Amino acid sequence: MDRRDFLKKTAMAAAATVVAASPLAAGENFMNNLTDKKMKVLLINGSPRANGNTSLALGEIAKQLDKHGVETELVQIGDKPLHCCVACGYCRSNKHCVFTDDLCNEVIDKLAAADALIVGTPTYYGQPNGGVLSLMQRVFYANGAAAQNKPAAGVAVCRRGGATAALSSLNMMFQLLNMPLITSQYWNIVYGRDKGEAALDTEGMQTMRTLADNMSWMLRKIHTGGNPDYPQRESEWQGMNFIR
Repeated sequence: MDRRDFLKKTAMAAAATVVAASPLAAGENFMNNLTDKKMKVLLINGSPRANGNTSLALGEIAKQLDKHGVETELVQIGDKPLHCCVACGYCRSNKHCVFTDDLCNEVIDKLAAADALIVGTPTYYGQPNGGVLSLMQRVFYANGAAAQNKPAAGVAVCRRGGATAALSSLNMMFQLLNMPLITSQYWNIVYGRDKGEAALDTEGMQTMRTLADNMSWMLRKIHTGGNPDYPQRESEWQGMNFIR
């Protein structure tokens, strides 16, 4: 057994000990002590394929969230064109995008009503799908206030490589909006090329379930006991441009 295998097996054994002592292992529902409001996670499928590998990854998350009593809603970007931001400034006063013929304004409203967000994407040239990037950039720029403090996670699906870069691109948007990042036992990555291959990635599917467990835990921590005690923000943004 080499050093890497030893460290991995040691970490897995430690994790198993923690899980065995957890409420989930005892069959208790993580959401038992929540307020009457049922939690909802908005899932964005950034693949043009409705039933591809990205769908499988998000579906595994949705099934696990359902076990915790957390609702999910899936928005699939499909194969219709999505506008990119044209910097018109319309959204600054309207909180919605000037373009009304794609998914952007619908997603803005759904995100405002949700408690958390998970965005899944296939990996194209080491990056997220351009469509989902355009969509989320417009959603966040038009009404970033609707995303503040809501837990978020990115999920990247790839054939072989580039997924970590794609995942980092998604996470950078969340980090800019004070959205707590939900992690897992590994980076939030699933492998597969042809339709259905993601289901064969047993570690990837377990990573998705663990991500869902962690999302449920975070929502419970935030919403148990009444109004969440969010961090106090400074009253004024101290913006600094490096070019004067």
